Amino acid sequence: MPELPSETAQIRQLDSGYSRETRSLLYLAYRQEPSFAYLFESGRSGYEHRVKATIRALVKQHFLQDLPALGLFVADRLVGVALIAPPQRRLGITESWAWRIRMLISTGLRGTQRYLEYYHDVLACAPSEAVHVLPLLGVHPDFQGQHFGEQLLLALHDWCGQDRNSEGIVLDTGNGHYLDFYNRHGYQEIGEVEVGPVRERIFFRPNPQVSLGSVA
Repeated sequence: MPELPSETAQIRQLDSGYSRETRSLLYLAYRQEPSFAYLFESGRSGYEHRVKATIRALVKQHFLQDLPALGLFVADRLVGVALIAPPQRRLGITESWAWRIRMLISTGLRGTQRYLEYYHDVLACAPSEAVHVLPLLGVHPDFQGQHFGEQLLLALHDWCGQDRNSEGIVLDTGNGHYLDFYNRHGYQEIGEVEVGPVRERIFFRPNPQVSLGSVA
């Protein structure tokens, strides 16, 4: 059984008015992630700028396309965020030329190419087209280890589960620390992508009315 959150938090759907807070939180959540360290070359000068620029471009495009995002709040402070790409529109962000141009200018050709290859390799592991994909999901470092991740994930399950056209949720991680966490919450490993030296694991959680065998 998943552990209950140590403190009650509120879930709200986010709009572009939360763009700045969303970018700041996701930058802190992702800047030390192994996959990002490889994609944007943590050993080369300017790494933090490239991560910030990537997060900024992804968040901006997400809200420009009016895609859904859920926020977890504690005392009106945003402490967790999930960007959601629904089944019908999940390829829109990286196919946008505006997004690609912003990425090329801010992160360079190599970082842009690496990110696109990684993102499309992850999508290729999805069991079908009819899934929600979580391109970015994070909890503020100051609030990690307090079970807020469980509350955000459970809210995501409820939100995505209301879409009867969706067969479930796909997410990925290159951080081995999270493997047990996702397994405990009903995710099944369905694939693996090499991101340089990092093994990026792809997970799928079927909606309650769907079995993995029915979408394989």
